[in-house]
Amino acid sequence: MSVSRTTRRVLAAFLAAGTLVGVAALPATADDDHRRDHRGDHRGPRSSVVIGDVQYDSPGRGDDRSNRALNGEWVEVRNTSRHSVNLRGFTLSDRDGNRYRFHGFRLDGRSSVRVHTGEGRDTHRDVYQDRRHQIWDRHDTATLRDHRGDVVDSETWGRRGHHGHRDGR
Repeated sequence: MSVSRTTRRVLAAFLAAGTLVGVAALPATADDDHRRDHRGDHRGPRSSVVIGDVQYDSPGRGDDRSNRALNGEWVEVRNTSRHSVNLRGFTLSDRDGNRYRFHGFRLDGRSSVRVHTGEGRDTHRDVYQDRRHQIWDRHDTATLRDHRGDVVDSETWGRRGHHGHRDGR
């Protein structure tokens, strides 16, 4: 049985392409699905929900305890994926133990929500903790946990070597 030269070339090209596809499908490392903090500790599965900008010092006269001043401080929670995420049961807390719990909130893909300290009407872009005193200090940590209580992300500011995001306005 004789196989033509063209048939052999087509078959060789097909086998080579299959090998390349097989190699590309292999995972690079097991750690691709996990991240580590600066000390090398295991931080759990990577999440598309992260802490974005933080405005911890209300612009203007932020210490007057008015609702406007309280809503001038906020933490942004971002969804970096294309898919919406249900934040039901997620919590956002400071290092003093003040905690805000999301109730049935769906964050659209590639969008964000600001968690304001004061009182207001919740929308798809802004939610309110309904507090009457400031939460975020000049030296603080915002920690975002999922519905199981696992740390999803945290941001520390005000200590040497660390900085938080500030609103770029």
